Order: sequence, then C-alpha cells, then structure tokens
Amino acid sequence: MAPVVNARIRYPIPGETTVCDATHSIDLEIQELHGGFLVKTLVLSIDPGMRTRMRNPEEKGYAPAFVLGEPIDGLGVGIVLRSENPDVRVGQYIQGRGFLHQEYFVLPTLPMGMAFLEKHPKLPLTVYVGALGMAGKTAWAGWKEYSNAKKGETVFVSAGAGPVGSMVIQLAKLDGCKVIASAGSADKVAFLRDIGADVAFNYKTSDTREVLGREGPVDIYWDNVGGDTLDAALDYAAINARFFECGLISNLNAGAAQSLVIKDPLLVFSKSISLQGIASFRIIPKHEAAFYASIPEKHQWLLPYCNTVDHYRIPYCNKGVPWPPSQDRPLLHYGNAMHYVRHQKRDS
Repeated sequence: MAPVVNARIRYPIPGETTVCDATHSIDLEIQELHGGFLVKTLVLSIDPGMRTRMRNPEEKGYAPAFVLGEPIDGLGVGIVLRSENPDVRVGQYIQGRGFLHQEYFVLPTLPMGMAFLEKHPKLPLTVYVGALGMAGKTAWAGWKEYSNAKKGETVFVSAGAGPVGSMVIQLAKLDGCKVIASAGSADKVAFLRDIGADVAFNYKTSDTREVLGREGPVDIYWDNVGGDTLDAALDYAAINARFFECGLISNLNAGAAQSLVIKDPLLVFSKSISLQGIASFRIIPKHEAAFYASIPEKHQWLLPYCNTVDHYRIPYCNKGVPWPPSQDRPLLHYGNAMHYVRHQKRDS
C-alpha cells in the first residue's frame, strides 16, 4: 500500500494560532508498531479550554502547555487499524483525552485518560466528544456533586448553548428549577428555548443586569464565561446562592491584567455566597457509572439537545471543521475558540 498523508495540527506561534502540517506521510501496512497499535482518528473536539494550554510552557496551569512545533492534543474518538498488543483488537473504538490532532498515530498501550468505547447503536460518534464525552460528564458530575438544587429555585447558565451549558440547563429543569440562560446569537437563543430554558436572552443585545433583576434573584449560577456576566450574577444573587465556576472564557479575552478580577468581592461576604470550582477530572470518576447508567438509556432524549454536530438546530456548530484545514484557515485560533467537532470517514 502506498503511503498516505498523515496531516497534523501543530502549534507554531505562542498564544496565537495553529497550522495544518500536511508534509508527513505514513504507510498503514508496514508502519512499525513495536508491540503497540495503530489508531485512525475519527472525531476530535476543539474546546475553549484548549486556549489555556496555548501559553509559554514556563507558565503554570492546571493542564500542561502545548509543545511548540508538535501536534496539539485533546478529546477524541478513534478506531484501531492494526494491533500487536494482545489486549487491543482491530476494529475497537477508543475515546478520551490526549488524542493527537493528526490522522494516524501509534500507541504502545492504552494510556490513562483513554478507554475502549462501546458505541451505542443509535448514536453517532460525535456524541462521544459532546453530550456523552467530557462536556456532558462535566455538567452531570458538577451538577450532581454540588448543586443541591431544590424545586422552584432559579438557575442562571451563561454560555447556555455550549456543550456543557446545554446539559446543565436540562438537568436543572429535571430538578424542577426555573432556568435563565444566555447566549450570543439569535440562533443560539432559539436553541436555549428549544431545550427548555424559561428565560433565554442574547447578552449582546440585552442587558444582563436588567434580565436578572427582572427574573431573579439567582439561587444557582453556572458560570462558563466569567467577566462582567459574573459580576452581574453577583449583583443579583440570592442570599446563600451557589456559584459554580466552570469556565472563564471572557477573562482569557481580557488578558492577564484583567484576569479573574471581580468588581465587588464583598458581595460574596454580604450575601453568604458559596463559590465552587468545577474541576471535572476530580469529580467525574465518582459519578461516571451513574452518568452512563442514566444517559443515554434513561435520558436518551437529552442527547440531541446537547450541542452535538449532528443536530440541525445548532447551525453554528453542525458542520464540523473541514479536514484538512488550509494554511490560511487555521483550525484553532487563540482569539476565537469555541466548541467544534472535526470528524473523518471511518474507512482508511
């Protein structure tokens, strides 16, 4: 078999962007495995959290920095094409974190963070980097671990049309809460209403404080953005409100000088607000079994509404990312990262 292109996404400019490198090739039949196995990448998720890894490696962070000149990595799904490892069969799906953003790669063993995937016959692979992947499990584990939601409480979810926020909205509705949700376009606001948000608004065209003042006070705030939206939620928080910090994308946009600045931290004291960071890797193991027992079997109806690329009601995310990206259309840019999914055909 002739060698095929083994394109990869490299990280060439600190803090800015990535490029597609199509100069590498691989012969799928004779590639040495050294006792390991050959994986074809099928689905890759490109998440806002990856931006925190586009930094100088000397800067500390909760996840390691990307290595300049090397392929980036993230959440993905792949299939085994060849194997010399007795514990890994050809045709098995694998999923998890640490997937190299290249078309093919060799692994010696299944590393920590990856697992074999038993695909549900009625679900596409893209779901496993969204509602049934890290995003869905983050929402589920965070909500189950910390929310202590009570029927009738008011929940505010920022970036509600995202893969985490869309799951949180529906979990809150299942618990009988009133849900306020924000997003940044008319299509996304329509999607929020579609999945059950009682109050959905475009933060770019509506005043967040006016909405919260009218519909609040807020008992639970699931924060995916930080910045002024966090300040607004603090202004209109109820006494003993619970705030869950899951993402701070607007603080990344603001730069280091404005990072994590809360305008009136005394509100945390005066309103007895609790702040809880959602570090998914710490809580998912505790809740993972219950997650898979409930979704998709008990709550399969949730899945089409949790920001997967296969659902027509989310046009801003339903086409995936073209593969391979061109040199003048980088796959991930530091200034405009959102949740995308890139998928390829299964056949090699």
